[in-house]
Amino acid sequence: MSDIKRDLLSIDDFEDELSDIIEWAIRYKNDDGFADDFKPLDGMSIGSIYEKPSTRTRVSFEVGVRKLGGQPLTLLSNDIQLGKSESIADTAAVLSRFLDGITYRCFGHADVAELAKHASVPVINALSDMHHPCQAAADLMTVTERGDSVKGHIAWVGDGNNVLHDLMLAGVSLGHDIKYATPEGYEPDSEVVSRASSIAERTGASIVGTNDPIEAVSGAGVVYTDVFVSMGEENIDGKFADFNGFQVNEELVSHAHPDYLFMHCLPAHRGEEVTDGVVDSANSVVFDQAENRMWAQMSLLTMMCNRAAWDTYLELS
Repeated sequence: MSDIKRDLLSIDDFEDELSDIIEWAIRYKNDDGFADDFKPLDGMSIGSIYEKPSTRTRVSFEVGVRKLGGQPLTLLSNDIQLGKSESIADTAAVLSRFLDGITYRCFGHADVAELAKHASVPVINALSDMHHPCQAAADLMTVTERGDSVKGHIAWVGDGNNVLHDLMLAGVSLGHDIKYATPEGYEPDSEVVSRASSIAERTGASIVGTNDPIEAVSGAGVVYTDVFVSMGEENIDGKFADFNGFQVNEELVSHAHPDYLFMHCLPAHRGEEVTDGVVDSANSVVFDQAENRMWAQMSLLTMMCNRAAWDTYLELS
């Protein structure tokens, strides 16, 4: 494990290293030789706690940890006493005695912050109501893989949610301009926007918010959306009506750059926030994003749990 314990609660926790994290992931993904013998998590166990069901997060962490030579341990909400008969602080202390790293997919962001505070091993936020840093790392990896072929800004259409929060933070960290369109009352958290704006001032990027999807998408090189109603809030009455006009469909993307990338963190509710014609189009990279969750997380895990090996691979590859 690294001498200095670091946690990933939001993607700007690794703002200065994000470019290298993505470069490492892309190199490892395309390394058909050395990577087979590179096992930086050999002898380590990584525990993943899930309060919410998951497809991509669970599979990508389990497979990625095994590829790195480690042992993944999946802990579902009914498997442990976290937040029930045992406090988060005590759970963090106990798990730190057995594990070399912890990932936590939770509802409230305060819970993953509390776990990280009391754990003596690195903690990765695998999703909370405020942030989704692993998704952002995969998203920017997917954009970076396409290099100069991406023309225009990154546009977001939909709810001002956790995915948008870290997309903004990651995007401006790498110098991408961001334009987001949300319905009135669904804007992203003002504190996160402020943090992203501070980063943008340093990198020369820009952030523009609007309530007009066409304004956000016009000239975009990336068009990104997410479900209108997130897991855990399915009973919000009338929310769908507030998103009239925010569906990403063929008419809306006609305003983007012809070679735009369509992105979605999945699962997609086809016919709601996006049409089949867009998500299945040649412009869609949604399954590349899904795969890149694993590679980006592998880079993060190696960096956080075995920094010496991470540095060595970056130098040698």
